[in-house]
Amino acid sequence: MTFSIHGLPVARGIAIGRAVLVASSRLDVAHYFIEPTQVVAELNRVRDGRDAVIAEIHRLQENIAHHSPKETPHELSALLEVHLMLLQDEELESGVRHWIKDRLYNAEWALTSQLEVISRQFDEMQDEYLRERKADLEQITERILRAMRGVSSPLVQPLRAGRKAAQQELLLDDTVDVPLILVAHDLSPADMLQFKQSVFAGFITDVGGKTSHTAIVARSLDIPAVVGARLASQLLRQDDWVIIDGDAGVVVVDPSPIILAEYGFRQRQAELARGRLTRLLHTPAVTLDGQHIELLANIEMPDDAAAAVQAGAMGVGLFRSEFLFMGRHGKLPNEDEQYLAYRRAVEGMQGLPVTIRTVDIGADKPLDESVRDLGHLNPALGLRAIRWSLTEPAMFLSQLRAMLRAAVHGPVQLLIPMLVHASEIRQTMALIDHARVQLDNRGVAYGPVKIGAMIEIPAAALTLPVFLKYFDFLSIGTNDLIQYTLAIDRADESVAHLYDPLHPAVLRLIANTLAQGKAQGKPVSVCGEMAGDVTLTKLLLGLGLRSFSMHPAQILAVKQEVLRSDAGKLEAWAQQILDDDEPARRLVAGI
Repeated sequence: MTFSIHGLPVARGIAIGRAVLVASSRLDVAHYFIEPTQVVAELNRVRDGRDAVIAEIHRLQENIAHHSPKETPHELSALLEVHLMLLQDEELESGVRHWIKDRLYNAEWALTSQLEVISRQFDEMQDEYLRERKADLEQITERILRAMRGVSSPLVQPLRAGRKAAQQELLLDDTVDVPLILVAHDLSPADMLQFKQSVFAGFITDVGGKTSHTAIVARSLDIPAVVGARLASQLLRQDDWVIIDGDAGVVVVDPSPIILAEYGFRQRQAELARGRLTRLLHTPAVTLDGQHIELLANIEMPDDAAAAVQAGAMGVGLFRSEFLFMGRHGKLPNEDEQYLAYRRAVEGMQGLPVTIRTVDIGADKPLDESVRDLGHLNPALGLRAIRWSLTEPAMFLSQLRAMLRAAVHGPVQLLIPMLVHASEIRQTMALIDHARVQLDNRGVAYGPVKIGAMIEIPAAALTLPVFLKYFDFLSIGTNDLIQYTLAIDRADESVAHLYDPLHPAVLRLIANTLAQGKAQGKPVSVCGEMAGDVTLTKLLLGLGLRSFSMHPAQILAVKQEVLRSDAGKLEAWAQQILDDDEPARRLVAGI
């Protein structure tokens, strides 16, 4: 019987194949008290398990070093580093020691008890990326438990098998060379590395969000994927025919011949369309009426610059510098480390501009290992982004100096997130000036930079004259602007359906920002998810947007929409959408 499962679309494309199920990796854990004489032995069991997992990750890192970046993208390396740091986390180790020595828990019980303690801290974090690192903590805990039992990962054998061997092992029909679809509760970065070298054409996971590691890697590899599909691993059976619609976030199970034929046709058409898109790589992004449109890339790590250039980006519109800070447990990158990272990105863009956003993490990621009680705070409205930077001037100055130094090697722009008060703007500008003075006093070279502000809070969008007075350019962060305008947490599944980029209030804030920027001769870009959504390209052009920043994989599709558009003719239509009570309805109706 045909049925569908809905999840989150995180990587585009369609994959059709047979399901390869990996049973839930959750291990049953025994709970019992030990004798005081067993404490040392239990501590050693945990330590040996942890060391075995660390050794396994080191082997995977060595494996990565022998493959090209295209085969094993840097996201995997970065995520493996996160796992290593979590494994070596003092809070995890000291907590387990407490449960064993003071409570006399057995090793497995102690490990899972400390996992629960730290998991609660992750749940209280306001940053969506950091919250989803809870999954990484759960995975390394499982790996330690498996190592303690001498049990290998359930993915190892299927992933190492060749196509025919895998089909035979899974009792598939080895006379037909069909693609295989991996279905799992979750996939760790190590699993993803094995997955890349395996026979699978796509994957489905029960858990995960748009910023989970599975989503990040899927997008970087351009693999059709659906995450957050809830009970997929329980509803699907081994060898089921499965269709992954990575564009819609839908999984079709046991499709009828008609549905299978339809998706097969769509898959072939999509492949042909993507092939045709590559012909646009060197075509300037110019509308039918001669408007030059700037298509920029969003990147997370320095090595992303290569993918941005290959995709035809005209520069980097958003370098999320916080990825250099994450998972370090208080040991933040120093000035030289940041400088080398920013320099690598700048040089990687081969003379094209790079816009680096100052760190966007909050008080939920303190510099030391102390635990703060955030239970009484609304995590979406806490100390984050520039608010946190201004409370840590030494850290902020270190980052600013690194950015200024990187500007020697190519055009650099600084982007300041989450500003709302004029006093914050003045403080920020004073610190940038102070960073220059510090470099002058040290005799260290630095380059000129343009300074911009993110417009992602309604209060900022409603007080634009203040921002236009101080800044060289503006960048609209639509993800947070939507969240704060509509008063919803976009990471909360219970209200996710209310996250609406086409809400009239959101569109009017965007339109007003674009109009005021144009009136003052200040460039305005959009760097949120809306910029890479081809269904919104014509609307944004009609509203006056001339600079889009998105994931590199989306650039050619957006460019195609630009080439087919007459920006002048779109203005009246866009105004009609602004005036409509239900903009989505009019957008669907078209011009």
